[in-house]
Amino acid sequence: MARKFIDLSIAIEHGLPSDPPGMIPQIQYMDHKAGALSMRAFFPGISEGDLPQGLGWAVEMVTLATHSGTHLDAPWHYHPYMDAGLPALTIDQIPLEWCFGPGVVLDLRDKPDGYKVMPVDLQAALKKIGHTLKPGEIVLVMTGADKYWGKPEYLIRGCGMGREATLWLVEQGIKVVGTDAWSWDRPLPLIAKEFQQSKDPSIIWEGHFASIKRGYCHIEKLARLDQVPATGFTFACFPIKIKKASAGWIRAVAIIEE
Repeated sequence: MARKFIDLSIAIEHGLPSDPPGMIPQIQYMDHKAGALSMRAFFPGISEGDLPQGLGWAVEMVTLATHSGTHLDAPWHYHPYMDAGLPALTIDQIPLEWCFGPGVVLDLRDKPDGYKVMPVDLQAALKKIGHTLKPGEIVLVMTGADKYWGKPEYLIRGCGMGREATLWLVEQGIKVVGTDAWSWDRPLPLIAKEFQQSKDPSIIWEGHFASIKRGYCHIEKLARLDQVPATGFTFACFPIKIKKASAGWIRAVAIIEE
């Protein structure tokens, strides 16, 4: 049986305006010509003629946040505590079995930007694909925001998860969820504007803060969810192991048996 691999990650690119200032990745590229010069520090006495066509290694120096690119958030990102009082897990403590399992894609592209997803919306999306959630599945929410990746408006695109929707998913035995938007919550600028009007603190980062009651992980900045079926695939999202960190970069991959 053949396997098809679909990359659901975005690439980390230099200078793209799809993150807030201060979080935009910076990449310094050293080409093979410059690499030949740097190799002299490792191999004293070498000359250009000692290297193939006078060229050395290529190297990149990258400056980025743990929340740059497609990444998995650990409960530590949300709060020091999870599960109503237990110490929150950091990214290096996330069980690997959480990060590999049957995938489920819920299509919520009909929801407007800034819409707060509620349990009834998730239940309707599941009914539409004829699926009942099972513990250990990884639920990926397709908002359509990824179509704006690379542009400033990416930050305000897509619907987001409310507290009730997040807790409902976790109560079904789901440990890892994901979105193709910048945040699991509604776009932060829209929440901020609403808060200025309502002064209601319960709307601030409510999907993230749900982990204080029931711990879970979520993926942000997925892409190309429209290229995978709603069910019937395996999903992998192992995070880079960063000591005591709040998140880790992942290569999100859907695996389809053909």
